[in-house]
Amino acid sequence: MQQVVYTASPKSQQIHAWQLHDDGALTLLQVVDAPGEVQPMVVGPDGRFLYVGVRPGFRIVAYRIDAEGKLTEAGQASLPGSPTHISTDRRGRFIFVGSYNDACVSVSPVGEDGLPGEPLQVINGLDGCHSANIDLNNHTLYVPALKQDRICLFDLQENGTLTPHAQPQVTTVEGAGPRHMVFHPNQQYAYSVNELDSTVDVWRLRNPHGEMERVQSLDMMPEGFSDTRWAADIHLTPDGRHLYSCDRTASVLAVFSVSEDGGLLTPEGHQPTETQPRGFNIDNTGRYLIAAGQLSHHIEVYNIAGVRGLLQPLGRYAVGQGPMWVVVHSLR
Repeated sequence: MQQVVYTASPKSQQIHAWQLHDDGALTLLQVVDAPGEVQPMVVGPDGRFLYVGVRPGFRIVAYRIDAEGKLTEAGQASLPGSPTHISTDRRGRFIFVGSYNDACVSVSPVGEDGLPGEPLQVINGLDGCHSANIDLNNHTLYVPALKQDRICLFDLQENGTLTPHAQPQVTTVEGAGPRHMVFHPNQQYAYSVNELDSTVDVWRLRNPHGEMERVQSLDMMPEGFSDTRWAADIHLTPDGRHLYSCDRTASVLAVFSVSEDGGLLTPEGHQPTETQPRGFNIDNTGRYLIAAGQLSHHIEVYNIAGVRGLLQPLGRYAVGQGPMWVVVHSLR
């Protein structure tokens, strides 16, 4: 499997493309000068394009991915607010963009040519909207509103519009601040990281009443930590066995093992990492984790080791200024 790692560095307005080798080493393929501050990124399901949220002049920029993983700008489309998080539906027909500053989530169509169009819907009133996460069935979009301590649920219609789910929202602990989410491959559970109290919640997506409910909440911080909590990102290995989250104040990655059914997390330890890790990701084999240090201006690669999923540092690499987003793509 040939894999490429993309990192977004908004302060220097750059995207770095790296080849990820089988041993976890990285080789720089390309540095792209972006048309503004690049933040969230996602590769479409068919692997043809990398979609990037750019500000100011809020817009999606689409980059065509060639056979080596190198990028060429192919098109742009406007957005209604500053892009904080970007994702697509599972079929690659729609792009969802959450905006923290503008308290909204938008839906943009993707043409047959893979290029984004102008937004077809904007849902406002989502204070601190920090991500938009489509379930593995491509039916329900989960949108955390950090400042409202709630995750809003929407049904994705065939034409791309979002309508309120039968259960329109779930709430977190007051002051938790839900931020990012991931789904277990068995489609029964999801996990969210809470920015303001640095906890991880486990959600059963459908209880016997057909409703989403929180079944576990765990502190992700090292014992004795007393500084400001400031969690950021969360990711799960492809096999669903190991979950990771990060905190920017402590500059640590928290390691959890996941029960076979997905419903129970067990803390396994912490890995010191790059300074102020705002974003990280896991490769598609589940062997490597790549973390970005927003204040160290480096990324670091770790081996995911053993039954506990503990992290072993393999190498660190200078990137642009203020790196904050990591995407791993398998070339076809």
